[in-house]
Amino acid sequence: MTSPTSRRTLLGALLAGGALAAAPRLPGDPSDAGRRPARPQPAAGRARAAGALFLGTYTSTSPGGTGIGVASYDPGTGAIAARTVVTGVPDPSYLALHPSGGTLYAVDEQQNGAVTAVALAEDGTFEVLGARDTGGAGPCHLSVHPGGKWLFSANYTSGSVAVHPLNADGSVGERTDLVAHGAPAPGPGQDGPHAHQIVTAPDGGHVLAVDLGNDTVYTYRLDEEHGTLEQLSYAALRPGAGPRHLTFHPDGRHAYLACELDNTAVVCGYDPATGVLTPGAPQSTGTGSGTSYPAQFLVTGDGRFAYLANRGHNSLTRYAVEDGGAALRLLDTVPVGGDFPRHTAFSPDGGLLFAANQKSGTVTVFRVDGESGALESAGSPFEAPAAVCVLPLQP
Repeated sequence: MTSPTSRRTLLGALLAGGALAAAPRLPGDPSDAGRRPARPQPAAGRARAAGALFLGTYTSTSPGGTGIGVASYDPGTGAIAARTVVTGVPDPSYLALHPSGGTLYAVDEQQNGAVTAVALAEDGTFEVLGARDTGGAGPCHLSVHPGGKWLFSANYTSGSVAVHPLNADGSVGERTDLVAHGAPAPGPGQDGPHAHQIVTAPDGGHVLAVDLGNDTVYTYRLDEEHGTLEQLSYAALRPGAGPRHLTFHPDGRHAYLACELDNTAVVCGYDPATGVLTPGAPQSTGTGSGTSYPAQFLVTGDGRFAYLANRGHNSLTRYAVEDGGAALRLLDTVPVGGDFPRHTAFSPDGGLLFAANQKSGTVTVFRVDGESGALESAGSPFEAPAAVCVLPLQP
């Protein structure tokens, strides 16, 4: 597996005429002139290094993708350039990177769900290392434990979460646990549990799983020797909320829930010692009445601003984070420039925000003002059929 120190070497190979090349400025892209001085600037006469961008897609839809998209982006302009596709991975709708940077993981969101590992070689090539059964249907999210030895996945259709060991070469081992969500009962109109996300809390000692069907967030403890999950507690949302995605504040004591079905945002308190999550009152997404299917939150690295992607409203809601992370104050909503923003991500330096717009088959990019949190559109939409996940890497 690629070591952390060789990650820059890997990225350089991807961008050096093999799989990727430096991203050109697209027609109509705004100039770097006048950008906020607080942002790091390149030395005079020197181009900023391009970053790599991986795109999750659906391959079984029409129009759809053909695998995991590989592109490059310009950290200054936000311009994206397509490079290649990693084929042989069906419906790779969510992506995650190993902490070492040497292996990419994708869910195979199909009836017979699986997770696939892709090695990112230092010469800029890719190797699909194989797939493992998740034990459920429709996996839609996965994450790597910070220690780099365990992979978690959430089976949406069957309402369960799985654990797989990760081998030294980054490949995925045989599943060590499968936990089906039970109590509490499904919410109104739901046919059962629907696990939508599984993520390790910042304290590293607890794993949280968000279930849309049960209106619940479960807290587990991972046995790091055997790869099994022990349920410690659960937090119930109001019936019909449809919690979809949880994002932690940098302080590790607060988290924000996007609730898909009742079109609300929920601020939660979190106790790192026990793993107990305490949801607060639901609040507005700024999108008006009706269901706007909020997708996920992003929180800036300094913890001052949060952004919520709204798929039905095709917008990004900007909040000011207040009271040390315990409150969100709605500031505005910004058109996302595409249709159905399924997933968003910051560039590693926090200067850009990428949105994968599923129905329009585009990725749109925004500059993030570090002082005000304001979003400014950066260039033209990048065409990416059935784009549902975007994963930018450090230049």
